Amino acid sequence: MKILAIDTSNQPMNIALVEDEQLLAQTTLKMVKNHSVYVLPVMDTLMQQVNWEPQDLDRVVVAAGPGSYTGVRIAVTTAKTLAATLKIELVVVSSLAVLARNVPAITEAVIVPFFDARRGTAFVGRYQWQGDQLTSLVADHHVELQQEIAALGELAQPVWLVGEVTPKLAPVLADLPANVHLLGAVWATPNPYQVALAGQGEAPVADIDAVVPRYLRQTEAEMNWYHDHPDADPLANDYVKKV
Repeated sequence: MKILAIDTSNQPMNIALVEDEQLLAQTTLKMVKNHSVYVLPVMDTLMQQVNWEPQDLDRVVVAAGPGSYTGVRIAVTTAKTLAATLKIELVVVSSLAVLARNVPAITEAVIVPFFDARRGTAFVGRYQWQGDQLTSLVADHHVELQQEIAALGELAQPVWLVGEVTPKLAPVLADLPANVHLLGAVWATPNPYQVALAGQGEAPVADIDAVVPRYLRQTEAEMNWYHDHPDADPLANDYVKKV
């Protein structure tokens, strides 16, 4: 199976080409500010380097969030367009699960990937390796990081935090419970190869058009709209129901 993996959900822009679990090519650009300018040219360059044509692809795997609103939209839109145009499979995976997969399957610790969501909050997941399968213990969620760490400190097992320590999160991460350990920066960059591995065994989506980004919280535009329409029911919003 020939897989194109895409992840622009956070600061790094990640593209990989994988065939039958073998990594053929990948690119990670972390200093890029506008993923939309680079994602297609990088993809084209990698395809040329491995002598693939677009029609050779069997599947597109996309990390669909949570993360940057704009970044998630770029990845999801690109993946949907390719899948629909080429008539190939589309698989959606969690951006947090991709980060958790940086930790190899040699530990039974709870793996907690996190992304800075600003204002002292974070996008957080809880995962654990069970054999060679990465299992979600708690659904990805948006939470105050201090609150999450306090809850993790009550677990009767070791916890490994993995993620980028931004200046805003650094004070919260400076004093951790005894069972909670922060992994170093080398673990904190999502790997596009892991995007492909996460999606290769998953069932493709049945309806490409129905795929939406996994924001895990309302966008600023939605929050402003509901502020101006206090009588509206958020559950009636199609985006909220899908998430």
